[in-house]
Amino acid sequence: MPTKKMRVGIGGRYRYPYTEFRERRIHLCATDVMKAVSLSHPEQNQLVQALPPAVLQRWLGLLEPVELALGQVLYESGGRLSHVYFPTTAIVSLLYVTEEGASAEIAVVGREGLVGISLFMGGQTTPSRAVVQSAGHGFRLRAQAMLDAFEGEVQVQRLFLRYTQALITQMSQTAVCNRHHTLDQQLCRWLLLSMDRLHGAELVMTQELIANMLGVRREGVTQAALQLQNAGLIRYARGHIFILDRPGLERRTCECYAVVKKEYDRLLDHDHEALPGYPNLRSPASRMR
Repeated sequence: MPTKKMRVGIGGRYRYPYTEFRERRIHLCATDVMKAVSLSHPEQNQLVQALPPAVLQRWLGLLEPVELALGQVLYESGGRLSHVYFPTTAIVSLLYVTEEGASAEIAVVGREGLVGISLFMGGQTTPSRAVVQSAGHGFRLRAQAMLDAFEGEVQVQRLFLRYTQALITQMSQTAVCNRHHTLDQQLCRWLLLSMDRLHGAELVMTQELIANMLGVRREGVTQAALQLQNAGLIRYARGHIFILDRPGLERRTCECYAVVKKEYDRLLDHDHEALPGYPNLRSPASRMR
């Protein structure tokens, strides 16, 4: 039976053969569902929370709640964006996919950010694909409402440009990490970035999906995950990864995680003197621990 994923259009999901589907299928347990619903207010997203009060009040009537399912494609390479997405309890991967179908993650977006920066950066489209890597909830906003706020509100423009700079830093550092650092270090970086964008210390993700995100073979991820488990840093069981020793992961990873974290803190820290107009904004690292 073939194992190559079938691609579906915007709003669709990756499809797997049935024998693999059961391994990858993820259902939130009842407590997770209740927690996700209770945390699905727009201001759970830190960029939404940091909006100027007048813009925030206007947006509260425009933001549409959405359930983001595992594998759901929010936009395809080259597609025009109709909405921007603000995750609250989900994580979205920005992927580059080759002509042969191989993929590699270039960035992750969670409750610290938004999906769809090309809309307000003027490009309208992007060569990357946005896929939900961890199921949860979020909100979406129509493209025109985003453009109106970005072009008409200086504080909104500065806020989203600073976030974009932080996201570009993550993309650049990911490229460096994938080229120069070991798979063990890459996995630690990926786990830390993912956990920064979730509530709690559990990540629901199969090794096959992690391998797809990192652009490596599954066997390599299996070996690296086993090493982390033997070191007492994580516990892995049937698609559930539990972080047992976060400081240990931070010591084991390369400098790439710290570089990205420092830049997010510098650009999105609510106490930073160079960020007038953002009294509510807090850095992902300071809020997600």
